[in-house]
Amino acid sequence: MELMEAIRARKSYRNLFTNAPVPRTDLEEILEAGVLAPSGCNLQTTQFIGVDDPALVRQLAEICGKEWMKTSAAAVLLLTKETMSPSGVSYHVHDYAAAAENILLAIVAKGYASVWIEGQIRGEKAGEMGRLLGVPDDLTVAVYLPLGVPAKPVTGVAKKPFEDRAWFNGYRK
Repeated sequence: MELMEAIRARKSYRNLFTNAPVPRTDLEEILEAGVLAPSGCNLQTTQFIGVDDPALVRQLAEICGKEWMKTSAAAVLLLTKETMSPSGVSYHVHDYAAAAENILLAIVAKGYASVWIEGQIRGEKAGEMGRLLGVPDDLTVAVYLPLGVPAKPVTGVAKKPFEDRAWFNGYRK
């Protein structure tokens, strides 16, 4: 899939998945997309766990508490740690956000669907997911991406027109 086609096709999918597996080779490439994302001061603060063990995928979905997630074939978790750059600024949120978008585009390009889950897992749910997967206490599960082949059409919300959000050589010009 061409890049702009993947960008245009990417939608948040919160629905049932088919029982088709996600081959490990696809999951590896999806994780590689995250690893290759830009990183503030090249600190590379984001780490990744791909999950393709059906029992673990289901347990993660149960922690999150959404029935449709239990039908996902795989999941990706993005881990982070606030890390100060030499200038005293942490770019960890920027880092995992860039990685998450790369991963979401790779997911779509491979014919799968997913949704970025972050706010719904903050706190205890993220901690529980981390404990399930053996994540060290100094890292935080920041993003959970259940994924698989969508069982229903992938639809998205309407985006504002280009000319209402993007301009050339100045604001609203």
